[in-house]
Amino acid sequence: MNKVEHIGIAVSSIKIAGDIYEKLLNTTIYKTELVEQEGVETAFLQTGPNKIELLQALHDDSPIAKFIAKKGEGIHHVAFEVDDIEAEMLRLKQEGFVLLSDKPKPGADNKLVCFVHPKSANGVLIELCQSMNKG
Repeated sequence: MNKVEHIGIAVSSIKIAGDIYEKLLNTTIYKTELVEQEGVETAFLQTGPNKIELLQALHDDSPIAKFIAKKGEGIHHVAFEVDDIEAEMLRLKQEGFVLLSDKPKPGADNKLVCFVHPKSANGVLIELCQSMNKG
């Protein structure tokens, strides 16, 4: 794993949370994107090398809606950049981690992604991200 790629924050409203984070970070949302297969709208902010992804549910049965219903708004996941997502998935499986998918799938921000189950990562949902321009 190369670095923390971004921190994902579950929000009820990208508009409301976006206004807050733009003021907090003294920057603007540089990109919004719908990820239909995950039932989410995303918005990205960046300050220096640090990125924040705001995640708003598109429907009541999406993973983000369920997360907010159970835990409220807040940190949803920590994403790590990897060079070779399939090799990293294999390594993590061999180390005993439980992955939420067998293959990487397209995610927001032109990335291939895979999530590590929080029960195998000390209660934290981990996302692996590989740029689709690599590999």
